[in-house]
Amino acid sequence: MERIAILTSGGDAPGMNACIRAVTRFALNKGLKVFGVERGYQGLIDNDLRELKARSVSDIIQRGGTILKTARCPEFMKIEGQQKAMDTLKKHRIDALVVIGGNGSFMGVKDLKTNFGFNAVGIPGTIDNDLQYTDFTLGFDTSVNTCLSAINNIRDTMTSHDRISIIEVMGRKCGDIALYTALCGGAETVLIPEVPYNIIDISNKLNHNAEKGKNSDIIVLAEGVCSAQDLKIMLKGINPKLSFRSTTLGHIQRGGSPSMADRTLAANFGVRAVELLMEGKSGRVVGIKNNAIIDMDIDEAMACKGEFNKALYERINILSI
Repeated sequence: MERIAILTSGGDAPGMNACIRAVTRFALNKGLKVFGVERGYQGLIDNDLRELKARSVSDIIQRGGTILKTARCPEFMKIEGQQKAMDTLKKHRIDALVVIGGNGSFMGVKDLKTNFGFNAVGIPGTIDNDLQYTDFTLGFDTSVNTCLSAINNIRDTMTSHDRISIIEVMGRKCGDIALYTALCGGAETVLIPEVPYNIIDISNKLNHNAEKGKNSDIIVLAEGVCSAQDLKIMLKGINPKLSFRSTTLGHIQRGGSPSMADRTLAANFGVRAVELLMEGKSGRVVGIKNNAIIDMDIDEAMACKGEFNKALYERINILSI
C-alpha cells in the first residue's frame, strides 16, 4: 500500500481536524502518501482531491469543523454514484480510504467494501454519540461541554428571576447529549427520545419544587422529543402562574475547539485507522470500549443494538431533589 485518502462526511464534529492531522502525520511517518477529499463522498464523485503534507495539517488540532469540509451526498447512495467515486480513487491510484463521520458515512464504507471490495476504515465522528458499538464518538464530549457552558450562564439569570428554563439540545434519536448535559449541569428534569414523558408528571414536579421554595428549574430537552417552544406552551397551559423561558442551543453545539478528551480520541482513532489499513483489514471501524481502543467489522458494528443507560437516567432524577 502506497497511497491513502481521507474524507469527512455528514455533520461536522469537534475533533475532526485533529483526526485529519493524526491520520495524515502517522501515515506520512509510515511512508505513505496522503490525499484529502473535499466535501466528503461528493468530492470523490467530483474528483476533488489534494495531496496532504505534514504542513498541510499544521495549526488545525485546536480548530472545530473540518478543513476538508463536509457535505451530504444522496448520489453516493446509488451504485452509479459509487462507481464514479471508485473511478476517482483509481485515477489517483488510492489504495485505501479513511472516512470520518456518523451512521450514514459508515454506510458508504460498507458499500465500498461490499460492492467493490475496496479497503476503507471508518472513524466515528458525530456529536450525537449514536453509534452503538463504541462508548463515545468524536465530538460528543466537546458538544456536552458546550451545552454545560450555556446552562451555567442560563441558570444564573433563571435563578435571579425565579424562572423555569427549557433548554433544547441536539439528539433526534439518541438522547446522550441531553442525558450527560442534565447530569453534569444539575438539571431538575431531562426529556429524551428513549423514555416516554408525561406532561402532568413534569408539571407536578415543578409545583412540588415551588412548594419547597425552589422556583428556578432547568429542563434539558432532546430535540427528538419535541421543540422547547412546544414544551413551554404545554407546561404554561397547565401552570399559568409559573414563568417559563425556552432556549434552543442549535448549531453552537457542533462548533468550537475540541476538548482534551476529543483530541485524545482523535489521535488514537487516527493512528489505529492507519494501522488497520496497513494490515490490509478492510471494512472495519474503530471505537473505544471500556477505555480501550477497539476495531470491529463494520457489519457487526452497524448491527449493534443500543442499550439505554437507565441507571444514569434514574440517577439524574434522584440527584435533582
